[in-house]
Amino acid sequence: MRLSAADLLRTGASGLRARPLRVVLSALGIAIGIAAMVAVVGISTSSRAELDARIARLGTNLVTAAPDDSLFGGKAKLPQGAAARAEHIDGVRRASEVAQVTGVSVYRSDRIPEEESGGITTYAADLGLLETLRVRMAEGEWLNAATSEYPAVVLGAKAAEQLGVDRVGPDTRVLVGDEYHSAVGVLAPAELAPELDRAVLVGWDAASDRLAMDGHPTTVYVRADPERMSGVRDLLGRTLNPQRPHEVKVSRPSDALQAQEAVDQTFIGLLLGLGGVALLVGGVGVANTMVISVLERRSEIGLRRALGATRGQIRGQFLVEAMALSALGGVSGTVLGALVTAGYALSQGWLVAIPPWALVGGAGDPVPIGALAGLLPAVRAARTSPTRALRAG
Repeated sequence: MRLSAADLLRTGASGLRARPLRVVLSALGIAIGIAAMVAVVGISTSSRAELDARIARLGTNLVTAAPDDSLFGGKAKLPQGAAARAEHIDGVRRASEVAQVTGVSVYRSDRIPEEESGGITTYAADLGLLETLRVRMAEGEWLNAATSEYPAVVLGAKAAEQLGVDRVGPDTRVLVGDEYHSAVGVLAPAELAPELDRAVLVGWDAASDRLAMDGHPTTVYVRADPERMSGVRDLLGRTLNPQRPHEVKVSRPSDALQAQEAVDQTFIGLLLGLGGVALLVGGVGVANTMVISVLERRSEIGLRRALGATRGQIRGQFLVEAMALSALGGVSGTVLGALVTAGYALSQGWLVAIPPWALVGGAGDPVPIGALAGLLPAVRAARTSPTRALRAG
């Protein structure tokens, strides 16, 4: 008597249905391992997709120049008008600059103790800074030709939160140094210039006249043609300070975001390893279930052998049971992992991105694991003597 593949599937499924609780517990081990692996891959892929979207939105063509240490150990200075010099480099689209104003503290009012400055920095900023950095306004307006000459400030996102400013208007003022300044706007978070988040920005002319700013920029932001980035980076230091180009530190802010991707990849490898361990434990659980199943069903095995079932058919039945048990855990784990990924990604405001190979592998990879786990019990069942099995049952 020959059994078709459909007959083997029905026979294997009937063996699983007879022990539902044990099946669920054994499949759970597989499901946990697969869910962990799918979730790790899905969440990391969604995170990278969001990071790539942010990099694309912000651009990788922003370069910053800042003073480096001088030969004598002190801090060097960028020359006045550095942004204007940078714009003469072939391939530079626009350049802007800020200058940190030292010795100037920022408070919500003069009733705040001087020692509680909160670490808010004051910068002088040129009017083109917003377009160069591609930062939007969260509230109010950016500085213009009029407000840049008078005591008016734009607050960074964290500075506004720290100062308790949630809206701006004619009566919204902050104390910068010894003089109150009108808060005309609040910046959205500046992802490529996070130093501006915890700062107040004053017009260049107002900073020179009222805050004793010396006119030397502390950071120059340069937006260049993407295909000419390498040349711009090479020329920027020599253009800003021809006599001492080594005193100019040139960097690309988006490199930090791309480095974050590399760190994520290392962390993902660790988590996938943990998921693999959970999957191995699940495979051991399947093997244990199948061994116990063979011991409990010796009388059934003996009866089927006495009725003419071959060793190959008995072996096939138990292999199918083990593979079906693992497939059940794999499919369940894949669905669970996809749901975890979707829930987490949506809670973070990300796009849900799960690679198809992760879904296919999550559902299919446990099947060979089940086959390996069930091989020894299946061979043991096939070798059982009919008479001995019936007598033991």
